[in-house]
Amino acid sequence: MKSGKIIILGSGPAGCTAGIYAARAGLEPLLISGPVQGGQLTKTAAIENWPGEKSVSGFDLMDKLMDHAKSLGVNFISDSIVSADLSERPFTLKSENETYRADTIIIATGANPKWLGIPSEEKFRGNGVSACATCDGFFYRDQNTAVIGGGNTALSDALYLANLAKHVYLVHRRDEFRAEQTLTDRIHEKVQEGKITLVLNAGVTEILGDEMSGVSGVRVSFKDGSTKELPVTGVFVAIGHIPNSTLFEGMLEMDHGIIKTGNSCYRTGTSIPGVFAAGDVQDPVYRQAITSAGTGCMAAQDAARYLKEAGAI
Repeated sequence: MKSGKIIILGSGPAGCTAGIYAARAGLEPLLISGPVQGGQLTKTAAIENWPGEKSVSGFDLMDKLMDHAKSLGVNFISDSIVSADLSERPFTLKSENETYRADTIIIATGANPKWLGIPSEEKFRGNGVSACATCDGFFYRDQNTAVIGGGNTALSDALYLANLAKHVYLVHRRDEFRAEQTLTDRIHEKVQEGKITLVLNAGVTEILGDEMSGVSGVRVSFKDGSTKELPVTGVFVAIGHIPNSTLFEGMLEMDHGIIKTGNSCYRTGTSIPGVFAAGDVQDPVYRQAITSAGTGCMAAQDAARYLKEAGAI
């Protein structure tokens, strides 16, 4: 059994930043990295919106963050938690081979984007296919792009890209959007301006291109059986995200898998005192590396204050 004052779940920007601040507060944090050390960001080829870095690969950025955390004494443990007991303190977490206990927990397990599930999508992921327009849209300035989806995220991505790209095709499987009316109205304004083309009642069946040049187009299939190829070099999949919160279902208050925070005097506090959440697992809106890091900082400070007020430190 391993125990400590604080356990951090997740090793992405939120988890590593939480570890840095927790270590500086003298909490000697245990950080359980999960299946991918460094989180999903390690799979991003280039990041150009991290302050102070004009361009850095996700792998290199997370390597720096993890090295910083380790230099302060954060104990990284390569393990995956399979069960949790939050009914009493100290809280108990179990993996296949180990039991962990802590007075506080910071959940920074992130969220995974939903994908289309077609073979060519995996082939071009990171080479023309992305799930983050605000992360990667800059690379497609003055090029034709496609956004797949019909909710708030898809329409927001299409509007964002309309200010960068030469043209945006918005592909949706229905004839009506599921987004807020204000977003829908702005989309139609861009359609009138000739910046966006709506491709409705259609789904992407294949992403076209080659490994050397990347994406050259998408093939869409309409409900009437017809098909069409759209000439694009960037494809942005915006059909939703899946928060990595399944482990805590039935324990913590959630909204469609997003862990609710701010339920107490602690901004990152969850519905159980002493349990905090940071990053994409509690953020359905921004989902940026920098905002995740910011909430990681907040969660560590909240946890330190909670422990002090509880007389644990």
